[in-house]
Amino acid sequence: MNRSKKKIICTSFGEGRKHDFRLFKESKVRIHPGTKTFEDAGYQGIQKIHANSEIPKKRSKKTPLTKEDKKKNRELSQIRVFVENIIALIKRFKIIADKYRNRRKRFYQNDCVN
Repeated sequence: MNRSKKKIICTSFGEGRKHDFRLFKESKVRIHPGTKTFEDAGYQGIQKIHANSEIPKKRSKKTPLTKEDKKKNRELSQIRVFVENIIALIKRFKIIADKYRNRRKRFYQNDCVN
């Protein structure tokens, strides 16, 4: 999402139920190494693909989160809330669930970052 233009830069979708990270890997979309990304906790392991990414730290039974970890997770969630609202909008209006019936020129697929 480009915040200044309020425009979705790239999206990918697939048929049926599929995990977000698996869908990302199968889409073959690659992110420029200089681009900083903020993912949710479902993208565990994305650091191997894209080193400049941040995901929230998860707690375990043996290692609870420190106050610094909680603060960082809160900051990440405040950044991600904008993206999550756009995803909710797409789902609410079934933008991806239905077939696109307009002219192909109006479907801006060239905005994807490859």
